[in-house]
Amino acid sequence: MKKQKFRYNPETLSYVPVEVTWGQRILRGLLVLAPAIVLGVIFQVLFSAIFPSAEEKKLERENAFLNEQLDVMNEDMALMTAVISDLEKRDNEIYRVVFNADRFPDHMRELGTGGTDEHDHLKGFDVSEKLISNSKKIKELQKRIYAQSISFDEVIKLAKEKEKMLACIPAIQPIANEDLTRLSSGYGFRIDPIYKTQKMHWGIDFTAETGTNVYASGNGVVKDVEEKLWGYGTSVIIDHGFGYTTRYAHLSGYTVKKGDKITRGQLIGYVGSSGKSTAPHLHYEVEKNGVKINPIHFFHSDVNSEEYERLLEMSNSANQTFD
Repeated sequence: MKKQKFRYNPETLSYVPVEVTWGQRILRGLLVLAPAIVLGVIFQVLFSAIFPSAEEKKLERENAFLNEQLDVMNEDMALMTAVISDLEKRDNEIYRVVFNADRFPDHMRELGTGGTDEHDHLKGFDVSEKLISNSKKIKELQKRIYAQSISFDEVIKLAKEKEKMLACIPAIQPIANEDLTRLSSGYGFRIDPIYKTQKMHWGIDFTAETGTNVYASGNGVVKDVEEKLWGYGTSVIIDHGFGYTTRYAHLSGYTVKKGDKITRGQLIGYVGSSGKSTAPHLHYEVEKNGVKINPIHFFHSDVNSEEYERLLEMSNSANQTFD
C-alpha cells in the first residue's frame, strides 16, 4: 500500500494530504533517469571512439582496398610509361632514320591539357594525393600516346612511299668519278680562292674539264634554272620531294628547263666555270627542308665502303675551293 504523505496547513492549523501531480511525477522520474542517460551517452561515445562500428570497419576495408588499387594503378602506369618511352626512342632513332625523316617534334609530345582547377573534384579525400597524381600521369600518357599515333601515321605513309623515296633521294655522284680523283674540296670552312679568307663552303667541288657531263643524283622535278654573272653562275636546282633539293652550279650549259621531270643519272648539264669561279668545276649542294647538309653522305649508291672512306677523307681536307 502506497504511503500517504501529509503537509501542515498553517491557515487551518491542520495536516492535509499531499497531492502529487503527474507533471511532478514525470519530473522526478527524469531526475532519477538523467544520470543514467548521461552515463549511457558517455559510454556510447567512448565505446564508439575505441571500438569502430560495423559500418566504419566496412569503410576502412574499402579505403584500404582503394589505396591498394591506386598503388597497383601507379605501378601499371610506370610500366606503360616505360613502354611508350621505348616506342618514342625507336621512332626517332630507328624508324625515322630508316626513312630519312626528321625527329618527331618534342613539343607535340608535350602539349598541355586541362587547367589549374582540373583536379579540384578530387580534393578533400584521404586518397586525394594519389588520385591527383595518377590522374596527371594518365593525362600525360594520353598525350604521349596520341602524339605517337600521329608519328606512326607519318612513318606508315613514308613506308608506303619508300620505293619512290629511295629513287628520289640523292644517292650518286653528279659526275663520273670512277677513280675518285675529281673531289677537290669538301663541305665546311675553306679558304676562299678570291678573298683568301675562311668561308663556309656549303657544298662539294668536283674538278673536271669544261663540257664534262653532269647527272641528276636522284629523281625529281627541275625547280629552277639560274643564269647569273656572279655567285653560282649557271646552275640547275632539282626538287626531289621528301624535303630534298640539289644544286649543280657553275655550269657551262644545261639540257633541261624548269618543270622538267628528271630521273636519277639523267644528263642535266655540263661542267663549266660560270659565276664566281676560278677554274672549271662542278659545285654540288644538297638541302633537306631548306637546310644545307653535307653531300658526302649521299654517295652510297655508286661507291663501296672503302671508296666512301676515301671520299670522306678527301672531303674533310681543308684546301682552297674553286668558288
